[in-house]
Amino acid sequence: MRVLGISGTPRQGGNSEILLGSALSPFSEQGWEVKKILLSQKNITRCVGCETCVQDKTCAINDDMGEIYEEFEKSDAIIISAPTYFRNVPAQLKAVFDRTHAVEYKKPLAGKLGGAIAVGRGTGGGQTIVLSVIYNYYLSCGALCVPGELNGVTALADKPGDIRSDLRKMEQAKILGENIIKYSRR
Repeated sequence: MRVLGISGTPRQGGNSEILLGSALSPFSEQGWEVKKILLSQKNITRCVGCETCVQDKTCAINDDMGEIYEEFEKSDAIIISAPTYFRNVPAQLKAVFDRTHAVEYKKPLAGKLGGAIAVGRGTGGGQTIVLSVIYNYYLSCGALCVPGELNGVTALADKPGDIRSDLRKMEQAKILGENIIKYSRR
């Protein structure tokens, strides 16, 4: 079995990336193959709406999105983590969502399990909106949304690394991973 973790933060080592690591840890323990993609280290260009993908069944943009397309095909589950940027997902992650249109005909996420993690600065920082955006993406792609302890994982953190001191949120991220493993056995 294989899980794909996508860290949607443009800031390497950010709090959402740290929580993603916690969510992926149960997979390693259970012998799953784990692939983590850090969008902070990738060049993903925005969709330009050229519709080449509709006609030619391939995206006209040649960048790191090709690796993500391949991982969608190979993976049995996916976890996406993101910080909250102006009550939404960061532009890098939105570009991934938009560019999925190029492979929509293949249904690469259909029937796969998906989890979501969102981190924001304040209690009204938009974390639930980010979860909704990620879950909407999954549902649009035919993926099945797996809850964490309650819904997805939402956390409050400001400076890079702050989340490490919130042991409860670190545990909730791990529970999300454990739940995906449980659902995969059904």
